Amino acid sequence: MALLEVSQLDVRFALRQGEVRALRDVSFTLDRGERLGIVGESGAGKSVAAFSLLNLISRPGFIAGGRIVFDGQTLNTLSERKLRKVRGNRISMIFQDPMMTLNPVLSIGEQMVECLKAHRRISSKAARAIALDKLRQVQIPSPEKRLDQYPHELSGGMRQRIIIAIALLLDPDIIIADEPTTALDVTIQAEIMALLLDLCEQHNVGLILITHDLGVVSQVTQRMLVMYAGRVIEQGPTREIINDPQHPYTQGLLNALPQMATPGEKLNQIRGSMPSLAKLPSGCAFHPRCDFMTRQSGEPRAACIEQVPGFVGTGSCRVACHMVAEMLEDRRLKEETP
Repeated sequence: MALLEVSQLDVRFALRQGEVRALRDVSFTLDRGERLGIVGESGAGKSVAAFSLLNLISRPGFIAGGRIVFDGQTLNTLSERKLRKVRGNRISMIFQDPMMTLNPVLSIGEQMVECLKAHRRISSKAARAIALDKLRQVQIPSPEKRLDQYPHELSGGMRQRIIIAIALLLDPDIIIADEPTTALDVTIQAEIMALLLDLCEQHNVGLILITHDLGVVSQVTQRMLVMYAGRVIEQGPTREIINDPQHPYTQGLLNALPQMATPGEKLNQIRGSMPSLAKLPSGCAFHPRCDFMTRQSGEPRAACIEQVPGFVGTGSCRVACHMVAEMLEDRRLKEETP
């Protein structure tokens, strides 16, 4: 049985003009020690999916349906009191901006000790010793000195290391990292991701990495989900998806990487933009931007416009695309024809 199992998760926001579905039938699993990447453009639903796991969706948002089962417990039906025992304790979260996460009026040591004492019966001296050990694990120089400093006295990379140390304080089973290197420069990004990967492997911690950077996902994760307009449209082993993407949207994301462009030429891009969740196109939400909606004959695929695609299996992956379904069906018919 998987450590975390999410099935048919449905998240909505109750707005004046009506309910908006931010997530539609999102399903995935995470095993102990496994690393899962969730990728997609801004507005695809990546962060909403991550926040939903710990019921951190702010009003007017709410979980309308589905199940989130962690180690046998259904998290989305737990009381707030019981859920606090899971948040930060067994499932930790690393947010995008460390300056928004750390309290500017408390020293680093005070914040780490406070976190430990909120979940464990422990003395301040013992908590401080654990905090010091975690700072050493994340390779903070002069950790004794850093405990008594305030967030504004530290660099961005140092603050993010401290956030990782806080996430590891209570030896969680899962860390959710929501674009943890967004505010950092490229060289620091690589250091932080290498550190996070190494720590997860050392402690056998599951990792859910939320990012728009397919390059990072390919280096860090074992499996990945590709999201578009609140739905998972492709999922499977990272290496398989990176080497042979099936969904036109996934192909577009990979082609948009800088290294895929011809030197001196414009970068590749997916035409158009992510649709508003309040006004999703009919059928496949990606069809207005898809280069494969039209057949070679020039005739549009009616299914793309009229029907929401279901998942089909290809290799070890699952893809929600009418074109892929047609290709697989044509291949099956050819194989059956004598």
